[in-house]
Amino acid sequence: MSKAIGIDYGTKRVGISISDSSQLIASGLTTVVNKNIFQFLSELFNKQDIDTIVIGNARNLDGTNTDISLEIEKFTTKLKIKYPNKQICMIDERFTSKIAFQSIIDSGVKKEKRKDKSLIDEVSATIILQDYLSYK
Repeated sequence: MSKAIGIDYGTKRVGISISDSSQLIASGLTTVVNKNIFQFLSELFNKQDIDTIVIGNARNLDGTNTDISLEIEKFTTKLKIKYPNKQICMIDERFTSKIAFQSIIDSGVKKEKRKDKSLIDEVSATIILQDYLSYK
């Protein structure tokens, strides 16, 4: 079975996670500078058998779009054009950054390392992908 990746899209950084081949467990992979995301994905797709891309869709508490929602939609459209054979799903990502930060604290990561926003992005991507895998 193919793997899936999770994406926590941001204008500066993009958190990436990947599933196992059974698509049961998500693991953090890395955080990529936004301007390098398509190059990174191209290299990843050449190395790994990935058929599904799960993107966190930012929403306000009332379900309306956030400031970054339009950027996420543009990114998703580009992905669909560039990778038409990949299944692309968007899921609600409300609270993933807060959950990620709390998970990092709970796992005993030192205070200095917690300031690394790329770690939060990677953990957020892992939460996004695990939510998808748990409910599919």
